[in-house]
Amino acid sequence: MQSIKFHQLQTKFNMNRKDRIERIQEIVNREEFMTQEIPWQGKLEAMNVYKIPLDLLVYNKYNGRILSRTKSLENQKQKIDVESDSGKKLIAKLLWDSKPDRNKKTLQNIYDFEQQKVGIITKDGIIIDGNRRVMLLNEILKDPKYTKKYNYFKAVVLPVTSKENPIEIEELETKFQMGEDEKLGYNATEKYLKAKEIYLRLTKSSKINLSALNDEAIKKISDWMGESGSEIRKYMNTMVLMDDYLNYLEYDGIYTQLDSREDQFLSLTKWLNTFYGAESKKGFDGYDDTDVDDLKTIAFDYLRIRNSYDGKEFRNLAEGNKDKHFFGDKDIWKNFSSKHYETLDRIPEEEVIDFNSNNLEKHLNARDKEFFDSSKFGKSESEFIENLNNNKTLVGYNRASDAPEKLVKKASQAFDAIKTGHSSFAKSSVQKLVEELGTKIIGSLKEKSPSKVLDHIINLLESIDIDKIPDSEVKKVKSISKKISSYCYHNFDKGL
Repeated sequence: MQSIKFHQLQTKFNMNRKDRIERIQEIVNREEFMTQEIPWQGKLEAMNVYKIPLDLLVYNKYNGRILSRTKSLENQKQKIDVESDSGKKLIAKLLWDSKPDRNKKTLQNIYDFEQQKVGIITKDGIIIDGNRRVMLLNEILKDPKYTKKYNYFKAVVLPVTSKENPIEIEELETKFQMGEDEKLGYNATEKYLKAKEIYLRLTKSSKINLSALNDEAIKKISDWMGESGSEIRKYMNTMVLMDDYLNYLEYDGIYTQLDSREDQFLSLTKWLNTFYGAESKKGFDGYDDTDVDDLKTIAFDYLRIRNSYDGKEFRNLAEGNKDKHFFGDKDIWKNFSSKHYETLDRIPEEEVIDFNSNNLEKHLNARDKEFFDSSKFGKSESEFIENLNNNKTLVGYNRASDAPEKLVKKASQAFDAIKTGHSSFAKSSVQKLVEELGTKIIGSLKEKSPSKVLDHIINLLESIDIDKIPDSEVKKVKSISKKISSYCYHNFDKGL
């Protein structure tokens, strides 16, 4: 009995596009049960909602939730036929794996309350909004108890096929999938890739030219995705860098290898925009674009081994003001970059990538791990990590050496702020504190540079106006002057 049902389901699923259109149209002609407003062709339009049998629906393989996965597979020359049983199973698995925990929660919610949110499909059955919900409904159908109760999907049926108005459908799909605050969070890579795909489609370009971004396309994408224009431009910059990274590793188009690296890509994008071209105060004095090229290359290697160290350590390369990172100090950067390239030269040549692997993502992850492990050269720690930690320590030393200068400046500024002409400044208690402060300053100066102390003494003596010495002080001043003269003669003239 079960084998017969499976055969029937498979036969239904493999029906051709023309049959799907006819059957969906039959439902549209007779069975609407409610309406839903959706943005269509520049306005909110109330459209009828129908109960569409699951066997008439086809997953959208370019769904924003799994775009990086399907693109990666297709870039491996793997054809994904969403109208075949194997294609349906593949997309369903990718959708489930995109957010397993959230899918379990939603699955239970559907069991308890049925489908709550209406989806959107084209009149030939392509799912525009609701791929994940359809996947979960299909999962529920595996339980015989629910075969009749959950064998349909509540959806608006657009008055076009998937091929008749692709830009309008792209807009609608993007607004529903990525432009709503309540939407489930996507894999971080997806939004960058989605923005890129839309941009290339709108501009009919083969690649993104950052020096001449199309303002009209940027505005459309920002409207569709619910982001500012500046944010979409950042997406473009970041995506170009992501593609550069994949090209550097010869992983072109395998977007799964960008996982868990978004923060680092955002940082590196910002650094390169800061350092390329005009010299920035955040970099070491005299750096040029070839040094920035090195920063980019070295950063790519640390991006590659991202899963083998705390990602926050990546910021030591070039984040913040120049006193906080390697690229801010010429000696530290030269030391760090030289050691990095020495380590690279010692790592054995890697094996050729097997693009025919049954699980390319797993194969490339293993390859990246081998690259990291090879950098240990028999030790417990990678030389990449040792190099990072050693130069992080040097940055700490440099910052500590700057501390006295900063504190002395602050102390000087604080003293300048004192109103020395105020009567309270002449109080004996205040003058005693000033004397103690002076003693501390002269004492520290004496240890480092006695000549500066003597220069200071001479300046003080020369600044005394003899004619203005009070009569009560004359006798004492003469006595002190003789002592100074005698002390200098006996201790300096004879001793030096």
